Amino acid sequence: MMKLFRFAIALGLYAGAAVAQPPGPGPQGPATAKAVAPHDITGYWVAVVTEDWRYRMITAKAGDYPGINLTPAAQLVANAWDPAKDIAAGNVCKAYGAGGLLRLPTRLHITWSSDNVLSIETDAGKQKRLLKFGSAQDGAGAGTLQGVSKARWDLQRERAFGPVVNGTLEVVTTQMAPGYVRKNGVPYGEGAKLTEYYETVKEDNGEQFLIVIANLEDAANLAQPVLTSTNFKREPDGKKWDPSECMAK
Repeated sequence: MMKLFRFAIALGLYAGAAVAQPPGPGPQGPATAKAVAPHDITGYWVAVVTEDWRYRMITAKAGDYPGINLTPAAQLVANAWDPAKDIAAGNVCKAYGAGGLLRLPTRLHITWSSDNVLSIETDAGKQKRLLKFGSAQDGAGAGTLQGVSKARWDLQRERAFGPVVNGTLEVVTTQMAPGYVRKNGVPYGEGAKLTEYYETVKEDNGEQFLIVIANLEDAANLAQPVLTSTNFKREPDGKKWDPSECMAK
């Protein structure tokens, strides 16, 4: 796991700092996002929960949110959280929005919906988010739990217009419906912005991991952005895929 650990630290500190070379136009016109992908993140992945266990594996009580700096208004909301009220109001999926979903103990199923649209499904809560590249980007999804996700490959090349040697998937998600950073009612609002960096690491023993570095910003609720590094391990197939409904607690 040492490669995984070193990479998570490096990407967390320097994501977006490296100078990347843009993809050059090919003889048949601009290449699709699928064609220029520097690594394959499609397939089935399972969350590896090695930190924040008591917030990710179980639902903490209202008011239990150390490590997250909330605004005074958001503190009132979090302290008053009542799952029964969420159930009564039909808000059982608020913890399954894009701003907090990948921190849940879930499996991912990642596929290409088209050459410029990457789909991420979770078995926890039966959610689906579409990451749209280039000309595929539109406003579909605005106001939903998964929001609008604009994606791009930050490609690294040996030289300008040379072969791709590495790269990171960068995703910016906005226009989300209000949700929970943690399942116990820690809120983020419709003005939140989620920036994510996806990368893969292969260990010497052949195991492959997907690392998602995420930064959630929301001036109305978060006094400081919430920065997380979440790891997923590749599974050989979908035999363990087990879709389940949202749960309020």
